[in-house]
Amino acid sequence: MQEKPIDARAEEILKKVIVNYILTGEPVGSRTIAKLSREGLSPASIRNVMADLEEMGFLAQPHTSAGRVPTDKGYRYYVDGLLDPFRLAPRDRALIDESLSRVASEFGEAIEIIPKLLSRLSSQVGYVITPPIRDAVLKHIEFVRLHERRVLCVFVDRSGVVSHRIIEVGEEYAQADLDRAGRYLVEEFAGLVLGEIRSRLVALMAQEKAAFDVLLRNAINLGTLYLNAEQDERRLVLEGTANIMKHPEFADMDTMRRLFETFEEKHHLVKLLDRCLDASGVRVVIGSETDDPALGSLALVASPYQVDQRSAGVVGLLGPTRMEYQRAVALVDYISRLLSSLLTSPPH
Repeated sequence: MQEKPIDARAEEILKKVIVNYILTGEPVGSRTIAKLSREGLSPASIRNVMADLEEMGFLAQPHTSAGRVPTDKGYRYYVDGLLDPFRLAPRDRALIDESLSRVASEFGEAIEIIPKLLSRLSSQVGYVITPPIRDAVLKHIEFVRLHERRVLCVFVDRSGVVSHRIIEVGEEYAQADLDRAGRYLVEEFAGLVLGEIRSRLVALMAQEKAAFDVLLRNAINLGTLYLNAEQDERRLVLEGTANIMKHPEFADMDTMRRLFETFEEKHHLVKLLDRCLDASGVRVVIGSETDDPALGSLALVASPYQVDQRSAGVVGLLGPTRMEYQRAVALVDYISRLLSSLLTSPPH
């Protein structure tokens, strides 16, 4: 947590400006704060404090005659030190519990439901990032001949997530050979993470048997091609992008276009959100802190979730910097904890 360079009165005024601006979207004037002040401060006294806050970079004044609005620095100070404890309403917790209890440990269903839940309960954009494929545990794999030297690989991990990848192969395979290779990989490696399977396939390549056993050679070639293509691949599921259009901050068509281009190029978002994997608990990234001009008007609320007590992916919300941070943090925290609990196998 950052140092607090402002006194309690200035903190109170900053907090009231931010809360009021979040609610209304309109610049906040000293008279509005005076009506809310517990100390009975005059508008003139409040104007002086607001001017000091502006000078320190916590507030900005869009127009000379207008009130103030929070800056990214102001929001950061508010999120780090001024948020009041917030507890989700029982009906919200009940909806989340019921929705996720239906999918139990079926991660494939969970990653479709969770972004919808987050979006619905916050009116923002909900998202989930899946674990890297190299960390997935093999349940089933099969290969389907397409044409010439292209093969479709269908991979199912232990959590039920299905991945598809078309791979270019160096020779033509009959479908029967592809079926046998898939069965061999499942029989030999089911229950192992893909990173370990890849290491074992590389070791098998060096064995003399691999040069003469057609089944083994095919399995090694196909498995290695798939794993080389997929090992760092991650899936980002977004829901509620239309919610962004409801906010006046994004009424400008150029801003909207850049934002939706970023949503389409999901690898940029994945790279940014991956930073949150090493964090413990909920992390909030505000505006310019994203280092991406297209996301400069957005805030990201993110929390890692765990699979078998290892950090795996990220769940969270995207919305304007003028978002209801208390509720957003509470929602993301609750859902990430519940998801981690569902995806953690009980000890044997």
